[in-house]
Amino acid sequence: MTNSRIIIVGGGFGGLYTALNLCQFPWTDATRPEIVLINDERHFLFSPLLYELITGEMQSWEIAPPYEELLADTPVRFQQAQVRWVNLAQRSVEIGGESLTGDYLVLAVGGETQRPPIPGLPEYAYEFRTLADAERLRERLRVLLTGSGVVRVAIVGAGPSGIELACKLADQLGNRGRIRLVDRGSEILKTFSPFARETAQNALERRGVWLNLMTTVTEITANSITLNYKDQLDILPVDLVIWTAGTRTPAWIQNLPAQHDDQGRLVVRPTLQLVDYPQVLALGDVAACVDEQGQAIPRTAQAAFQQADYAAWNLWALATGRPLLPFKYFHLGEMLTLGTEDAALSGLGMQLQGPLAYVARRLVYLWRLPTLKHRLQVGWHWMMTPWLDWLTSVTTNPR
Repeated sequence: MTNSRIIIVGGGFGGLYTALNLCQFPWTDATRPEIVLINDERHFLFSPLLYELITGEMQSWEIAPPYEELLADTPVRFQQAQVRWVNLAQRSVEIGGESLTGDYLVLAVGGETQRPPIPGLPEYAYEFRTLADAERLRERLRVLLTGSGVVRVAIVGAGPSGIELACKLADQLGNRGRIRLVDRGSEILKTFSPFARETAQNALERRGVWLNLMTTVTEITANSITLNYKDQLDILPVDLVIWTAGTRTPAWIQNLPAQHDDQGRLVVRPTLQLVDYPQVLALGDVAACVDEQGQAIPRTAQAAFQQADYAAWNLWALATGRPLLPFKYFHLGEMLTLGTEDAALSGLGMQLQGPLAYVARRLVYLWRLPTLKHRLQVGWHWMMTPWLDWLTSVTTNPR
């Protein structure tokens, strides 16, 4: 009798943490499964810290360690490949021209940037979702800063990504920056608490960020952006457009023969199982999940992080004949980075802003990094960096 196989498609917060959590259960030799993690990128991305990569506050190895390194001391087998076809009934995936079949299948591929049919959007707007996006954006900023004069930046989308980018870039560019934040809604951070909205609004105002609400983008060119506000068109000069507005479900997920919601996400039970395929689980951005209290689960890293605990338990339960657990979402609060050594944090009865919130946010994310080894490496680097910077300044500028 051969052991079972669990195939996990997607290596973000949902997929990677499910794989790591599976390794913690007391499997017997008879029940221990083969765990295969498939992802199209070689590196895991701790996306909430991607902003610090743009400004040079952190290095890529800290927020994007390779899967081989993270999984080196585990039985999880990593395979870098693109999955664009899945047979739900057989729980098989097609990678590299061959089919891989499992006893259980987990779909946690994450969402994609929503790209409406706006002229010039694919050619001239920069996205901000992946490590490659961040490196491309950082290089563009480097080129712009080598020139003279102001750097005009338009960021589309006043959600957390847009707000955090606007504050980071405003601090990085200083007096040379002209930052504009554009959103079709009537307020920023619509789903956030009043404290987070007010703190973010104040941070934008202090940095001189222009805010264009109830405004849509109608065209982007190499050096301009056209905005529509109450049917009035404005063509504004711009050096850089960053698109952070909206997330969509990948087309191949929408095309699977399963129940979907109106956004194309897979409808799952509170146990994260697909309605018609109980041996297939979905979590994260591609899952339309309602927990046992009837609460709709948001598309956030926090939600995927929590779902990974339940997905791992339920896979273990399916394999060993134990009862499954319905997902219970616990909103831990909100964290925003609002520039250099500035942040907002609310949750669990606390409300912090400024440098203290910045430190607290970093410590929370340090604790959430995937493995103990990586946490120790990053934590040690954070502690030593100020001392090394001081030592460098002393040796290069002696009195």
